[in-house]
Amino acid sequence: MYGFDSMKTPAFVAAIAALILPLAAHAKLITRPVAYEQGGVRLEGYLAYDDVASARGTLPGVLVVPEWWGLNAYAKARAEKLALLGYVAFAADMYGAGTVTEDAKRAGQLAGPFYGSPLMADRARAGLDAMLATGLVDGSRVAAIGYCFGGSTVQALAYSGAPLAGIVSFHGGLIPVPAGAAERTRAKILICNGAIDPMVKPEQIDAFQKAMNDGRFDYQFVSYAGAVHAFTNPGADALAKANHLQGIGYNAAADRRSWALMESFLGEIFAR
Repeated sequence: MYGFDSMKTPAFVAAIAALILPLAAHAKLITRPVAYEQGGVRLEGYLAYDDVASARGTLPGVLVVPEWWGLNAYAKARAEKLALLGYVAFAADMYGAGTVTEDAKRAGQLAGPFYGSPLMADRARAGLDAMLATGLVDGSRVAAIGYCFGGSTVQALAYSGAPLAGIVSFHGGLIPVPAGAAERTRAKILICNGAIDPMVKPEQIDAFQKAMNDGRFDYQFVSYAGAVHAFTNPGADALAKANHLQGIGYNAAADRRSWALMESFLGEIFAR
């Protein structure tokens, strides 16, 4: 055995480095498309995970639901960031394989049929099931996060009774809590909201929080000062300009703080 003094020797340090460095060098972010289907629509999600972490066994899984623009580079980048934290991340396809846009009118046409429809939760559940079917995920430790349209979607998914430990909605519209949802919902809920988001009205916040309190949901509602809609997306300003949209923009502080809060939240709900 090594004594305390031997731990200070160059030989000991070299021995430990010889064990650790090959593992670090071998670590690799794995990403790949995953084909699946829901309601007759061909879908293609984006899977991301760390191969060294996954080699140790199944990992907690996080479903990522994109903004209304579709499964674009931004949503994929968020999945990759989650993978680097040690999660299996799966960015869901809500519209159909390869369907993305930067045109707000087209995005509205794509997202519109989901609101107020079971399709929203059903399509998200298909993504969740596709992630679980990879065999990489610990099914008892699963969460979902979403952005804008995706934030609304993960709320609907939670209310449907999906087997989620928690959800995080980033600048998502607030979905009215349906009857019976309190009994079905297993997920803890974190809402990250822009304090001056013109698309989320004060009366909607009041109604949401009343429903949460009346239903005794486990929820947090956090508003970020100075943040408007889409505050986590560094490309939001360019998209707003191109589409002549108001009340949309990136906020670096709100992005950083909400991501850090999400990390803490996932650590809590996945703790054993």
